[in-house]
Amino acid sequence: MIRRRGGIEYPDGHRPAGRAPYPTRIWALLLVAVLVFGVLAGRLFQLQVVDGPQMRQAAERINTRTITVPATRGRILAVDGTPLVTNGSTAMLTIDPTVLADSKDGGRALLTRVQQLVGGDVEQMLARTRACGTAGAPPAPVCFSGSPVEPIPVLGDVDPGLAMTLLERPEDFPGIAVQQVQVRRFPAPSAVNAAQVIGYLGRTNSDDLQRNPSLTAADVIGRSGLELSQDKALRGTAGETVLAVDARGLPVSTVSTRPPTSGRDVVTHLDLPVQRAAESALSDTIARLRAAKRPTTGGAALVLDASSGAVVAMASNPSYDPLVWTGGISSADYARLTAPSANNPLMNRAIAQLQPPASTFKAVSLPAAIATGIDPKGHYQCSSSVTVGSRVFKNYESAAFGSIDLPTALEVSCDTVFYRWAYARWIAEGGIKADASTPNPFTDTAVSFGFGKPTGIDLPGEAAGNVPGRQWKVNQWNAMKATTCRRATTGYPEVKDKAQADYFKQLAVENCRYGYQWQAGDAVNLSIGQGDMLVSPLQLAVAYAAVANGGTLWQPQVVAATRTADGSSRTAVTPHRTGTVSMPAEARPVLLDGLRRVVTEPAGTAHAGFATFPADYPVSGKTGTGEVYGKDATAWFASYGPKLPSGKQYVVVVMIEQGGLAASAAVPAARQIWDVLRTRP
Repeated sequence: MIRRRGGIEYPDGHRPAGRAPYPTRIWALLLVAVLVFGVLAGRLFQLQVVDGPQMRQAAERINTRTITVPATRGRILAVDGTPLVTNGSTAMLTIDPTVLADSKDGGRALLTRVQQLVGGDVEQMLARTRACGTAGAPPAPVCFSGSPVEPIPVLGDVDPGLAMTLLERPEDFPGIAVQQVQVRRFPAPSAVNAAQVIGYLGRTNSDDLQRNPSLTAADVIGRSGLELSQDKALRGTAGETVLAVDARGLPVSTVSTRPPTSGRDVVTHLDLPVQRAAESALSDTIARLRAAKRPTTGGAALVLDASSGAVVAMASNPSYDPLVWTGGISSADYARLTAPSANNPLMNRAIAQLQPPASTFKAVSLPAAIATGIDPKGHYQCSSSVTVGSRVFKNYESAAFGSIDLPTALEVSCDTVFYRWAYARWIAEGGIKADASTPNPFTDTAVSFGFGKPTGIDLPGEAAGNVPGRQWKVNQWNAMKATTCRRATTGYPEVKDKAQADYFKQLAVENCRYGYQWQAGDAVNLSIGQGDMLVSPLQLAVAYAAVANGGTLWQPQVVAATRTADGSSRTAVTPHRTGTVSMPAEARPVLLDGLRRVVTEPAGTAHAGFATFPADYPVSGKTGTGEVYGKDATAWFASYGPKLPSGKQYVVVVMIEQGGLAASAAVPAARQIWDVLRTRP
C-alpha cells in the first residue's frame, strides 16, 4: 500500500531512515529561531542599556574634537587702578615633537633654517625642546614640561610676516606651526618695576597636573609673586568648543560651546609714586655705596600702613626685567639671573632675606627690660664696654655717655646699657644651669612682636626668621651634634685661610661640648639684635607698625581687592589682626620718646639724615648696624610717621646688605622715601 505524507508518497515500510516527521522539524526550526533571537535581543540590550553610556562616550570621542578656549588672565593693578600687568598676544613658533623624534640631529638643521629666516638662537630653541628630567635637558623653567604629543613652543614674538613665510613652505619647515598666544605685558607706569612682587608665569608640569586635575598641559600658571599667590583668581576658567569631525578628522559642525570666564583683576595697595621712590632709593643708595668701594650686594625697602597692614610699597634690589619670561625664558637669560654674580635678583629680599636686626631690635628689648622690673624713669650707666664672663662687649667705637635715661639710651644707641640688663637677667634665671623651659623676657617679647614665624603676607616665599633662646639652643645642638663633633675632630681642611679654619674648628669644639647651653654671650647678643637673631625687613616693619599703632599686629597685605575686568563686581580683602604685642603700659611713652629722639635730636643716630626734614611731619625710628661674620655690616633703618587725618600711618623699613654704617646707608635711602610719603594722603 502506498501512503501519502506531506506530498511525498512512500511505500509501506519504506520511509527514509532518520528523517523526522514534518511537524517535528518545524518545532526544531522554531526553537533555533527563538534561541538566535534571544541571543540577538540580549546583545542588543547589553549594547543599548548596559553599555549604552560607555558606547555613546566612545562614539563621541571618535566623532568629535574638543578645543580648549583659554580664559583671559586678569590684570594686576596699582591702588588707583593703573595697570602694572596687562595682556597682549604674540606669534609663537612651535615644532611637532614627532618631527624631532624622526630627525637624526634632533631638529638642529630644521631650527637652523628657522633661525636664518626669523631670527632667534638655535641653541636656545633646542634647549626648549628638551623634556624636563631627561638627559641633557636644561633646568626648569627652560626645559619643556608639557605633554610628549603636543607642539613645543620654541620662539616667541615672531614677526607675523616672517611666520607666514614659514607656513607657506611646509616642505622646508616640516612640523613648524605658529600659534597666537596670550602673553603678559608690563606697562611700567611711573617707571615702576615691582618684579618680585608681581612675579612671573610658567607652563604647567606633571606635578601641577597631579595636584590640580582642572589644569591642562597647555595652561600657563603663576610661578612667583602675585601671579602665584593669586593664580586662581587671575586665571579664570577656560571654555571649550566641541566640534563634530568626519572620518578624516576635519570639522563639519559645532556640537557645543562653553565660553571661557575671564580671570579677575587683582587690585593692590601699591601706591605708584611711593613704589617708585622705594625702588629709586635702593638703586641710588647701592650705586653710591659701590662707587665708594663698598661690597654692597643688594637691599630691600618697604612701606606699610600701620593702621591696616596694607603694603604701600615693596622693593627688592637687584631686580630683573619681567619681560624675560614672556613666551618662556631662554636658557641664557635664566643662567644670567641665577648666576652667583647676579646676587639672586629672583628673590624678594623684603620677605625672604634674613639678617640680624642689630639695634633696631632695641624697640623690643626696652619694653622687655621694663617688664623685668627696670625703672622706666631711671638712669643707667653707658660705659664704653662691659665684661661678661671672660669676654668684653663694647659700644660702637667704644663711645661712652655716662649716666643716661632710657630715651637717651635709644637716641645714642648705647649697647652697654642693654648688655647689663640682659646679663643680670641671665644670672637671675640660673645662668647656664637654667632649664631649657625657663621663661626669658627678651625671647618672649620678641615672639609676641611676631618674630620667628611668617607674617602671613599674601606673597609666596616668606622666610620665618629666628628667635634664639634656651630651648632653641638645645634643639639646634641635637640637630647638628653629629656634624659639629665630627668637625671638632677633622677641622675644616677645605678652608684655605688657616686662621679662619682654626677659628671654625675652635667653634666646633666648643659647640660639640657646650652647644646646648644658653650662655651669657647669647643673652647679651640677643638684647641688641645680634647673634642668632634673624629677621626679614617685612617682619621688622610689622613690629614697628605695632609700636606706632599702639600694639596691634596686622597681617601685611599686598592685595586690596579683586574685581571683574569691567569693574562691575569688586571683592575687598578685609584687614586681619594677628595679635597684640606684649608691652607694659609704662614702657610705651618711654619707647616712643626714645625713637623720636633718634631722628630729631642732634645726638640721634639718624638726625643727620633728617636735619632738613619738615618739622611738621615728625618721623621716629631706630638705626641698626648688624654684624655678619666675614662680611661688611648690614645697614638698617626702621621708622614710622605721624597718624594722618585719613587714618593712615606709614612705616618705612630699609635694609642694605653690606652697606656699613646705618646712618650713611639706610637712613638716606629712607629719607628719599619719606620725602615722597609726606605728600601722600
